[in-house]
Amino acid sequence: MVVSAFDIILCLTLVWLAWHVLTSQDLFKAVVLFISFGLLMALSWVRLQAPDVALAEAAIGSGLTGALFLSALRRMTSHRRGERRLDCDEVREDEGQ
Repeated sequence: MVVSAFDIILCLTLVWLAWHVLTSQDLFKAVVLFISFGLLMALSWVRLQAPDVALAEAAIGSGLTGALFLSALRRMTSHRRGERRLDCDEVREDEGQ
């Protein structure tokens, strides 16, 4: 098995992305880096000749999980800005009675 320069760069990029996902203070940046990590991980599985795992990684690891993280991040930031949400208003009305 011959290791090419592309494989070495791919591995180093994966380590770099993982480190920055874990140490990022900005949540949006962390989510975008996480999605990038999943896509590069899928590319790594293709390089290891495991296309079924690569498809699962791309679909679940990057696509579905990334979309859920972005959705959760959007709900967190809209809640912080004081936007009205139905479930929060219901809790406030229950507490006032």
